[in-house]
Amino acid sequence: MPTHATNCWPCSRPSANFWRLIKSRSEYQEEEAGDLWAFVRWRGAVKAATRGKRGQQLLRDMLAALDAMPVKELIANDLVADGKCCALGAYGLARRIDMSEVNAQDCDIVAELFGVAPALVREIANENDDNPGNYSETPAQRFMRMRAWVDGQII
Repeated sequence: MPTHATNCWPCSRPSANFWRLIKSRSEYQEEEAGDLWAFVRWRGAVKAATRGKRGQQLLRDMLAALDAMPVKELIANDLVADGKCCALGAYGLARRIDMSEVNAQDCDIVAELFGVAPALVREIANENDDNPGNYSETPAQRFMRMRAWVDGQII
């Protein structure tokens, strides 16, 4: 087993021996395996937020919003920009939520605005923005991948 295995978790409580690589607005980072328990707790929070009543409602509404989009393309790293949106932005637009003054990088504010746990917002932002292994993903490919991911999260 390698001595420097890495895990991803959000930067809410970094340990003493970490190196940080902010990957996206989800605030996920790479960290040495020394704080595995924090990673386990984080994944539990994501699972609970995803399976909860509010999380499931957001996912169902997000799927409907994605299906209703006239142009099936998603952007990364922002909620809404130049008439285009990410998966979270599609949900907000469908709910007629004013996101013009919202900092898309602040997942806690976005979570409060949408009435769900920050863990779920970070997970969706991470899925939307980061696609390991396919850095040349088109907006249409991102849409198809995110639609399939959202559909797969609905219980």
